[in-house]
Amino acid sequence: MTAATPQLVVHRDKELMAQAAAARLITRIVDAQSARGTASVVLTGGRNGNALLAAIAASPARDAVDWARLDLWWGDERFLPAADGERNAVQARDELLAAVPLDPARVHEMPASDGPDGSDVEAAAARYAEELARAAEPGARVRVPAFDVLLLGVGPDTHIASLFPEHPGVRETERTVVGVRGAPKPPPTRISLTLPAIRAAREVWLLAAGEDKADAVALALSGPGALLAPASAAHGTARTLWLLDRTAAAKIPPQLYPPASA
Repeated sequence: MTAATPQLVVHRDKELMAQAAAARLITRIVDAQSARGTASVVLTGGRNGNALLAAIAASPARDAVDWARLDLWWGDERFLPAADGERNAVQARDELLAAVPLDPARVHEMPASDGPDGSDVEAAAARYAEELARAAEPGARVRVPAFDVLLLGVGPDTHIASLFPEHPGVRETERTVVGVRGAPKPPPTRISLTLPAIRAAREVWLLAAGEDKADAVALALSGPGALLAPASAAHGTARTLWLLDRTAAAKIPPQLYPPASA
């Protein structure tokens, strides 16, 4: 099995999935910090990403993490004013970040529409790409940090981050961050990591729970390619993990993919 071959973990329901994913992520962060002194994680928004953060906040094991030695990034963001409650970063603060002793300099939010670039989403995307490049390891082929875990929610249309089926951002092969206009779900203007940036992560975890995700999960795992199903093209250099509940996994042919170890 190659690192790009997806492994599946299917949980009884979305609550158990969030709790188990939280425990798994805490363990990965602690392991990375033990090995290298720091850890780097890319967060995702949406109901599953927020449920994961809430589960970490509620976990007694959260104190095992040295929060001051954790870098947090985002896979995408809604290009709205910084205080807007629809922004992924604002929701992440509400669910977890405000409750743990993070180093503010290591919380790397994507630019807002009332930031230094104003309404120029392309300039804002370039600004975030520069921030990623400054944190990249010397000689890195893709100029992003060596993310330990990159989290992605899977949309009912198979989108990940703000890379939507057949949208221009899915085709990007050089840039690590793009501005997205005309997104098929509101708000239409967004910032997103690209597939090259996503694939530079050591581990990519894709989260999906709910009956409305079953068709998307089955399609993505059938390998149709990035343009038709962006989630099918997301993989890590060491591991690609799909974390699902039973309803989201209901349409996957059971013989196709071996389960991952816990």
